[in-house]
Amino acid sequence: MTRLDRRTLLAGAAATASLAATARAADPVYSPDISLKGKSVLITGCSSGFGRLAAELLARQGAKVFATMRGVPRPEADQLIALAQSEKLDLHVIGIDVTELPQVNAGVKEAERINGGPIDVLVNNAGIGITSPVEVQDMTATRLIFDTNVFGPHRLARAVLPGMRKAKSGLIIQISSQLGRVITPYSGHYSATKFALEAMSEQLAYELVPHGIDVSIIEPGGYPTKVWVNRNAYSAALRERSLAVHSAGYPAQVARMGEEDGSGRTNDPMDVARAISGLIAQPPGTRPLRLPVSPGNKPQLPINTMTAQVQTDWLGASPLVGPLVRAVHQR
Repeated sequence: MTRLDRRTLLAGAAATASLAATARAADPVYSPDISLKGKSVLITGCSSGFGRLAAELLARQGAKVFATMRGVPRPEADQLIALAQSEKLDLHVIGIDVTELPQVNAGVKEAERINGGPIDVLVNNAGIGITSPVEVQDMTATRLIFDTNVFGPHRLARAVLPGMRKAKSGLIIQISSQLGRVITPYSGHYSATKFALEAMSEQLAYELVPHGIDVSIIEPGGYPTKVWVNRNAYSAALRERSLAVHSAGYPAQVARMGEEDGSGRTNDPMDVARAISGLIAQPPGTRPLRLPVSPGNKPQLPINTMTAQVQTDWLGASPLVGPLVRAVHQR
């Protein structure tokens, strides 16, 4: 096994960063001619944004789509149902709040009943952000964001995996973020939750190799979805209840909590929907563990490359887990 010291890692990181700066990132494997007929896909967080766009795109490509969202019935659910009826899409709306285990289990069971068997693809898209200095984040905000962004995907994965393992096939797509690998100040625990999601997903990818199930993590950059609307509500509520003993240390940042207007982002959110479609269409066992999606800067690229190399150098020769690690990173 290769011995790694700090100097070796730093030298490797520098070389990787230089390569990533000049190399083009892997683009989503997408074609408008993709047919997903025969595939069943369950997507969380379909009231708007990436989830809504992916539900429409995949259904139009022939997939049987289970578009889930919390708070059903709601206008967004009615709109999707009407769209499915008008276009004769195989699209079904199911109410699932990812923070509620009974809803998760019941929703997946209903999807499997309609599908007549296990779900082929799970897209864990539902997520929230709460913006503030870390010290200002109280336990209410901390529990909510971890419950949604980390425990939610965990609940959904546990619900679909028995069926996928029985079928000896499947795909779990986790919607992370650039901020799941790099960090910006004053973004609350968003990076902490996405870092956790990335780690959990990578471990799942290793452990599911023997079962023929792939895990891919999509890392979007900044996109003009409505996620900022909910983020404003959560952040403003946190600001209102924050204790002065904490918030007094960050007056400028606290004053901006809940004030984001969502402007300044021009990327097309369909990039992420297309990336999801492309991943589903790829042959099993060839899908990348991580797929950065953004037409702009991708600061996580050298990190992704280096950590894959470290994992392979560290564990690749292990007789117990080496085959799992190599299967994920040497695609």
